[in-house]
Amino acid sequence: MAQQREFPDWNNLYQERQVETMPWYNPDLDADLEQALGELKINSGTALDLGTGPGTQAIALAKKGFRVTGTDISEAAITQADSKTKEEGLDVRFIQDDIFKSRLHQEFDFVFDRGCFHVFHPDFRQDYVRIVHSLIKPKGYLFLKCFSHLETREGGPYRFTPEEIKKIFGDRFHVISIHETVYQGTLDPLPKALFSILQRF
Repeated sequence: MAQQREFPDWNNLYQERQVETMPWYNPDLDADLEQALGELKINSGTALDLGTGPGTQAIALAKKGFRVTGTDISEAAITQADSKTKEEGLDVRFIQDDIFKSRLHQEFDFVFDRGCFHVFHPDFRQDYVRIVHSLIKPKGYLFLKCFSHLETREGGPYRFTPEEIKKIFGDRFHVISIHETVYQGTLDPLPKALFSILQRF
């Protein structure tokens, strides 16, 4: 059993630090997501950016023409993301939401999780799978980015092997692909990650 990992108070973090200094800050659309959308020929529809944080991915998706909802447990993050979106004249719906007590009642064409799943204690993983499954249309996709077991730095999120991803998600999702990649952000070297394309049954 992996050791339990400690995480910050997300709301305080977004109140106290500039988003540009956060390890996961990436102003551009995640390269792995962009490639996946291209390969699957997905260029329109509804998207949920789960754990949107500074809203960069939601904004990048909106610029590509998707109808985007961004959620985060941190009210401070949502406020900042909403302000940034309005500055850019974009229409993104931002909602403060806890995925385990979600108030969302919509099915999306796809969900993008770039760092939410891998901070949850193992006891909550099946709840996550069940809830996220309910937020995706049949045959829709979950694009999941999480820390890889190859990442060796101290601290940070839980790590996963491709086999663990298949085991955790396999009852409700068809695992289309899992590949080794990195988290584009502010850390050097960039953390090692897995990017998974999962299709809802």
